[in-house]
Amino acid sequence: MRQLQTLLGDRLLAGEPLAKYTAARLGGPAEWLYIAKDSPDELAEVISTAWAEGFAVRILGGGANVLVSDAGVHGLVVINHSAEITFGEWHEGRNVAAGSGTSLTVLARKCQAQGLSGLEWAVSVPGTVGGAVINNAGAHGGDIAQNLCEAVILDAEHGVKLLTKADLQYDYRFSSLKARHDRRYAVLMAIFALTPNDPAAIQARMDGFIAHRKRTQPPGASLGSIFKNPPGNYAGALIESVDLKGYKIGGAQVSPIHANFFINTGNATASDYYALIQHVRETVMRETGVALEMEIELVGEGFKISEQD
Repeated sequence: MRQLQTLLGDRLLAGEPLAKYTAARLGGPAEWLYIAKDSPDELAEVISTAWAEGFAVRILGGGANVLVSDAGVHGLVVINHSAEITFGEWHEGRNVAAGSGTSLTVLARKCQAQGLSGLEWAVSVPGTVGGAVINNAGAHGGDIAQNLCEAVILDAEHGVKLLTKADLQYDYRFSSLKARHDRRYAVLMAIFALTPNDPAAIQARMDGFIAHRKRTQPPGASLGSIFKNPPGNYAGALIESVDLKGYKIGGAQVSPIHANFFINTGNATASDYYALIQHVRETVMRETGVALEMEIELVGEGFKISEQD
């Protein structure tokens, strides 16, 4: 890591515990960790340097939708807080550019203040722009694909390039980036076309989404929705139908409020959490015949991967 140590100095951390960087407060140490707070240019330089030195790179935003193993993660983990937001009037309606480390909640609120509509749904969604671009994050009937125009990507083989919405091949919680298994890419920025609208009307919609989230989703440390909704059904309803609301393994619990959310009750391990995922999936399959597909991603060493993962 000599070049990275020269580049980052004491900003390159060794053996840093990852639990404090994940939404469920789970996960072992990163071999090396860097917190990106500056421009996308520095983020790209650090990642490119790590790739050139032969290190695997793993990028985390808000730490939602990822289960980090107790054994931790080899290589370089980047905590992406690169969060520049630019408003303007560019070609074909493009009017917002956001760094990949931008919080979805922050972006939604800043767009509301500018009187720009289209990302209201994001005010109640944890995570960052980069993860949302990869996973086609969404809620309340909206998703990233509806307003995204392009994403600026750093590719290990081809450098910085622009991917259009067509290139990203969006589907429900899916993109062409998510389908890549080499992980030798990074989202640097996303460009949106939003619709001018009355800020008060935008705020009213956001308030409604926030209220709905508080009514229907549990507080506390969780990774968000664990499973994708199968066609014509809801994962939470299926889990509830097999009487698993409130079920616990170790410190991990199926939420009594919403069965597709699993809670770290305070002393859970990633192994507890993963065992609960497997138990729920096996029970739902046995009792209903429906195979639930994980929406979250497994990160790190030591998971016993099943065929469904």
